Amino acid sequence: MMQTMAGLAKRAGFLTGAAMVTAASLLPACAHAQAQNGLSNLFGGIFSGANPAPSQAPPVNGGAQPWSGEDGASGHPLMTAAAIREAAGNFSNCVAAMWPDAARRGITQENFQRFTAGLGPDLRIMDLMDSQPEFTKSIWDYLDILVNDNRLAKGREILAKYKAQFDATERATGVDRYIIASIWGIESNYSTQMGDRSVLQSTATLACIGRRQAYFKDEFLSALEILNRGDLRPEQLRGSWAGAFGPTQFMPTAFKRFAVDGDGDGRRDVVDNPTDLIASTANNLKKDGWQPGQTWGYEVAVPQGFNYMLADRAKAMTIAQWEKLGLKRATGQPFPHPAEKAYLLAPAGAQGPGFLMLQNYRVIMKYNPAEAYALAIGHFADRLRGGQPFVQPWPRQERELARTERLELQQLLAQRGFYKGTPDGQFGGQTREALRNFQASIGVPADGFASSDVLDRLRGR
Repeated sequence: MMQTMAGLAKRAGFLTGAAMVTAASLLPACAHAQAQNGLSNLFGGIFSGANPAPSQAPPVNGGAQPWSGEDGASGHPLMTAAAIREAAGNFSNCVAAMWPDAARRGITQENFQRFTAGLGPDLRIMDLMDSQPEFTKSIWDYLDILVNDNRLAKGREILAKYKAQFDATERATGVDRYIIASIWGIESNYSTQMGDRSVLQSTATLACIGRRQAYFKDEFLSALEILNRGDLRPEQLRGSWAGAFGPTQFMPTAFKRFAVDGDGDGRRDVVDNPTDLIASTANNLKKDGWQPGQTWGYEVAVPQGFNYMLADRAKAMTIAQWEKLGLKRATGQPFPHPAEKAYLLAPAGAQGPGFLMLQNYRVIMKYNPAEAYALAIGHFADRLRGGQPFVQPWPRQERELARTERLELQQLLAQRGFYKGTPDGQFGGQTREALRNFQASIGVPADGFASSDVLDRLRGR
């Protein structure tokens, strides 16, 4: 997903310290420029808890599942049921009021009226925006779902079918073809699951209703620019509830920054034109700092007694320095470039594999700031080029904490003075840091892994 928007459904950290990835992180709900990508379409809800029971709210979005009519879980004043209803009643006026801004972007009045005629709000998005999943998926289950034999087979077909386009793009940008093919496969299962909501309706709804209106106003106006310029037709602008579209899930603003006309036909068609799609996705990664000829990272074996307080994105060291601390490649091979800088990621704590992450992993994180997602992209790319599965086992005996347990863990950490945030049941960097400090205080590996055992220790059992 081309850089998600900060703050939606969030996402304080996208990969829990317990390696239990919430629906918000697995189905990335938003961070920089792109919101809730094709993963939401791919998984269709298996990572979500029960949906709120529908009320008497009228159906929207052509008879699709209606809005629950309930307050949003975030507690934001613009997400109360009353505020949503009031804003929905003013929707037409809100859209019309954006005409001066559209005109300043070069959108003709004729096109503005044509593309906004009959536009109504999709209030079901309010539930999706503020969803609080009860259950989570572990990172190993997440990887099992994404990196599977069927998707690998399809990916190899895609690489062969569009070899000429991948060749040209790799020469022009230096971006690894296997990473591009991996993003294509994981975002939309190779164009088979891209979402079917109108991008105009979704972004207009979010521009006029709810807690991210300023952000989505820019997305809505950018979508109008795309149509006004003629790069895409309205029927092509269909995607996720937050406006991401196409096989690699561009948000409208990301399209404006990164989309290129790969075949010189005068249009930047990232939906139905594989040449433009491949070139544009590569251009995104290149502009975000992709290092040609480098990998994304290495699976490593972490020695017993290692200080996991060093497993922090802010604590990068050279590969040679990590080797001096006892880290080795899990395959037994030497590191090819000891001077490269990397940070240690331990998504399953001391019980699971470690990974030394390089610059290109950080670039994938810019595309979608979910650690589990970026790990899946890198690993899927390696498998496409003929690499093997990860060597070390995951702690599959661990169970995922329910949301009530995650909330309780944060509350107990706060009571002990370790956690300074507002408990919300969603784990991010702040929770992970608090958990590490608690673990260090009781003399166990400070790996940030929120296991049921750690919860029991917090309970005093």
